[in-house]
Amino acid sequence: MTKLKKHSYLYRNGLSITFILFFLGALLAQAYFGWKEHNQEISEYGAPPLHLTNYLSSGHFISATFENFQSEFLQMAMYVILTIFLRQIGSAESKAIDKKEAVDREPVPAPHAPGPVNKGGWRLAIYKHSLSIAFILLFLLSWLGHLYGSFKDYNIEQHLKKLPQITINEFLKEPIFWFETFQNWQSEFLSVASIVILTIFLRQKGSPESKPVDTPHLEGP
Repeated sequence: MTKLKKHSYLYRNGLSITFILFFLGALLAQAYFGWKEHNQEISEYGAPPLHLTNYLSSGHFISATFENFQSEFLQMAMYVILTIFLRQIGSAESKAIDKKEAVDREPVPAPHAPGPVNKGGWRLAIYKHSLSIAFILLFLLSWLGHLYGSFKDYNIEQHLKKLPQITINEFLKEPIFWFETFQNWQSEFLSVASIVILTIFLRQKGSPESKPVDTPHLEGP
């Protein structure tokens, strides 16, 4: 039996660590510049500037943050679910056109299989769909976070303009919330369509998101 080479923790988890660091850096930058922008906006109404810690609980920050989260989680949920049934010939992001793949087989209990596989029953039934369930729940929570933040920010603006505040049911009829929602959704759908289509014809040596460089266009990875 071949002995596996031991790698460091950072080597084994480099992809997730890198993206988490990118996320935290971008979130901090968003908070700082959003704080500056928001203080400029409310100063036009004669309101005093917010402290950064107060800004982090403001509707402006909550709305902007969850507005982006929801579109990303929607993208991933739809991608995970639709790639079960739909195909794109030649794309590195699609299952094969005319054959079943390893992800289609029924799980088999084994000593090193995940716990729900060995326990079976309802645990296994849920676990078989746990990835899509997780993304759907994250999307719904993010959508609610966006709704709450946008509603809160809208009423703050109403207050500063000395206009009457509205209920959340009334806010759901306002175009601003749905404009914010769909401007994010459309960009996510476009990005998925782009990688599905571009991986038919274009390559990136060494990336698991690409087919091998010498693979014909209409063949899968």
